Amino acid sequence: MTLHEAMTARMERGEFPGIVTLVARDDDVRVDAIGTTSFGGAVPMRRDTIFRIASLTKPVLAAATMALVEDDVVDLEEPVHKLLPELAGQRVLARVDGPLDDTVPLRRPVTVEDLLTFRMGYGLITEPVFDPPWPVVEAARDLGLVLGPPDPRTPHDPDEWIRRFATLPLLTQPGEKWQYNVGTLVLGVLLARAAGKPLGDVLRERLFDPLGMRETGFWLPLDRARELPASYAGDPATGQLVEATDTGPEVWSTPPVFPSGSAGLVSTVDEFCTFARMLLNRGVHGGTRLLSEQSVELMTTNRLTTGQVASAGQLLAGSGWGFGMGVTVTADDVSAPGRYGWSGGYGTTWFNDPHERLIAIAFTQVSDFLWSGAQKEFSRLAYTHGQAEGSGR
Repeated sequence: MTLHEAMTARMERGEFPGIVTLVARDDDVRVDAIGTTSFGGAVPMRRDTIFRIASLTKPVLAAATMALVEDDVVDLEEPVHKLLPELAGQRVLARVDGPLDDTVPLRRPVTVEDLLTFRMGYGLITEPVFDPPWPVVEAARDLGLVLGPPDPRTPHDPDEWIRRFATLPLLTQPGEKWQYNVGTLVLGVLLARAAGKPLGDVLRERLFDPLGMRETGFWLPLDRARELPASYAGDPATGQLVEATDTGPEVWSTPPVFPSGSAGLVSTVDEFCTFARMLLNRGVHGGTRLLSEQSVELMTTNRLTTGQVASAGQLLAGSGWGFGMGVTVTADDVSAPGRYGWSGGYGTTWFNDPHERLIAIAFTQVSDFLWSGAQKEFSRLAYTHGQAEGSGR
């Protein structure tokens, strides 16, 4: 079965209303746009359909960080409280489920590298559901920080957000454990402070303009925002797909109060491919070097210990983590170690395989795409380059 056939079959079974896939080997780029932008809708998916890319924001933020590192604006080993003094007084919970005032001192400061590797000592708690909520979870919720799923958005600007976050203790000592998502929220605030300008301007100047990524950003003109596909997620009670109502065009047609370095960007498959190709070419775009080979190597090499990979659970599923992205550390049924990339919770996924010179991107807006087996099937079939029958629109 070709990739086009497999994704069409899933669409016809009602798993998603439509999808845009891109598979590239060097200059051979094949794009397939299948279905529509909503269930029951008449607007077709197109090659230039714009998507909420969610956590695919993380590798973009990591690349911008390395650009600032190369310019000596940011130092990977620098304690984050040098740029974010609000965090200077943070301590660590004696027990992750304990009272907020039962804390111990940090053994060492949190560094910029800790934010990139998600080992800052704070992240999403993925243990089984607990009742009542642990005090630190309840406190974070009451502060309106939105540390997990990006919707509904936090109402706080970056300065207020970091001030509120600083009132929480860390969950673990810096460097001990991989914990998802919060590191890039903090990192986005830090990069804006370091550069002395909003995060969106940093990304545009350091990456989007040099790469020609004209539409990738934190918001869109209203007419373009209206073209965003409907977003769906499975109802835990019924298993039925339900449209999300808190991430519509009105949300994306104005600059956000808090630009999320974890999940805030929109993009198209071709624009994201430009970013992916720059990494595959070890920092070079169109003959111009945007990142050093060393920076790309740091980003795309596993930084975690075996124990940290094992304790990360299903979020990493046995993969390692570089800077802002997952990195495979063992061979699987399709590739050797060293494949890198990540996925976004709205239903977007990407990987590069440097051994195969392969870029693979699939964008839909159904979160279940990541868990239903569709993502795995896409990844496997991308290696056969089986999109020859795709529309290429």
